[in-house]
Amino acid sequence: MEKAKVIISNDQKKAEVPKGIRLLIRRCCNAVLQEENFGADAEVSVRFVDNETIRELNSQYRNIDRETDVLSFPLGENGEYDVNLDTGAKLLGDIVISVEKAIEQADTYNHSLQREIGFLTVHSMLHLLGYDHECGGLEQDRMRSKEEEVLTKIGLKRDSSHYMGE
Repeated sequence: MEKAKVIISNDQKKAEVPKGIRLLIRRCCNAVLQEENFGADAEVSVRFVDNETIRELNSQYRNIDRETDVLSFPLGENGEYDVNLDTGAKLLGDIVISVEKAIEQADTYNHSLQREIGFLTVHSMLHLLGYDHECGGLEQDRMRSKEEEVLTKIGLKRDSSHYMGE
């Protein structure tokens, strides 16, 4: 079975990253690849940052001068990816998560931080694989459905209090 090598770094000091979150992120990445029948080993990096850093990145790369919860930086396009010549794994890209924002949203949506970080990871992994929700409509519905399928399979099913609005 193919798997994802997930490189996780914590580049913030504003909030503690709870035990088990790194394992959860790895489970989420592998669950997305399995759900999508990716069919190859993959590498992805996940970086924890604070609100200030993610705001700077959002401004620099998206021209949106405000903090956000997660950013995705895909390395592939149309299913084509660079390959790590040492391992043969496809390089999917980078995920950047604001731990501060994730804590805030977990509180707002009245669910666990694990559920929030799981959601952000799955959401971002789908972006790395080419999914997009920015234009709304059918693509947004398709992506939201995939997110919930994966999260349910790994035991992070949405409860009735979770708001998925933009």
